[in-house]
Amino acid sequence: MLLSPRYGTGALSDVVPSVVAHLTGNSSADRLGLDLHGVRRACVLMVDGLGSEQLADHPEDAPFLTAHTTRSITAGFPSTTATSLSSLGTGLTPGEHGVVGYLVALPGHKRLMNSLQWKLHGTSASEELPTDVVPEHFQPTPTAFERARDVGVRVVHVGPSMQAGSGLTRASLRGAEFRNSVSLADLAAGTLDALDAPGPTLVYAYHGDLDLVGHVRGPKSHAWRLHLRHVDLLAESIADGLPPDGALIVVADHGMVQIDRRFDYDSTPELRDGVRLLGGEPRMRYLYTRPGSSVDVQATWKEILGEHFLVVTREDAVSRGWFGSTVSVEVAERIGDVLALAKDESAVVRTQAEANASALEGHHGSLTSAELLVPATVVRADRRR
Repeated sequence: MLLSPRYGTGALSDVVPSVVAHLTGNSSADRLGLDLHGVRRACVLMVDGLGSEQLADHPEDAPFLTAHTTRSITAGFPSTTATSLSSLGTGLTPGEHGVVGYLVALPGHKRLMNSLQWKLHGTSASEELPTDVVPEHFQPTPTAFERARDVGVRVVHVGPSMQAGSGLTRASLRGAEFRNSVSLADLAAGTLDALDAPGPTLVYAYHGDLDLVGHVRGPKSHAWRLHLRHVDLLAESIADGLPPDGALIVVADHGMVQIDRRFDYDSTPELRDGVRLLGGEPRMRYLYTRPGSSVDVQATWKEILGEHFLVVTREDAVSRGWFGSTVSVEVAERIGDVLALAKDESAVVRTQAEANASALEGHHGSLTSAELLVPATVVRADRRR
């Protein structure tokens, strides 16, 4: 069963605006009903790849998070890192911020854009970006961090050095003071140092290794469970060091599914017929079709993938509200003509063009509950003393 994002009432895009509402004394603007009244300093800890279902399945490996997690919210669509971090950082839906997937086609460009690495697929990261791909042009709306800063909230981003000034940071997470972290303990220490200042403060802290382990070893692996224990200790360490008026909000960008069935696009000529570019990722594919071929492509993919995938047109996907209530013409052009969403543990891989990704055990991107539901865990300092 596929779900829909709960934009405006219970989605990742609602987190930062809701937290900032409390930091600025305007709790009525809280979209999520967070328990943050009186909080003046807050950390939003983003744990990449920590789905609500995976967390619930392993309470013995995450006793702290399990004890404090009372609700789930949804990621956006697709349930993938670039889109989710953009939703968190901008406070906007994918249809508004325009980062609508991992690999997307852009009008006027022959290559797909890698939104996570912020470069045209197959080019060097050092090559100069075309004007329309410059992050501040691609996503020109002020971010939620910039809006918070402009109303007097001090905003700090603590994360790995690769995020400092990256294309995705510039597009969707700009407006925060950046501080580098080099380990789990350093992330906790850096977060607490950033919170140790007077006045309304928002710290965005990012940890990505759980997602890496999930991709490589699988979210059902022993390695994933062992790393979850470290994430649990990270959250508890931050919570234990919060200032008296502080709070920790733990969220994630998506969950993950362990793959047990693979359809290979590269070795199935029928899947390639009429397709100009194949974007997205293994569990949510964007099919950019040749002129006049969309109907045939959709029918062929439905026949070959059968009950394992939902195959819909771009117009259908937009009308279902998966990208939010507002999708501009410019953003809609980045979405595939046809979309294929996994309904079970299946994936459409490319064993030749995407050999490394095809071999991964864990993937995400679709709208199953395992991928879409993420925690929104609130821990207040004044409730721990």
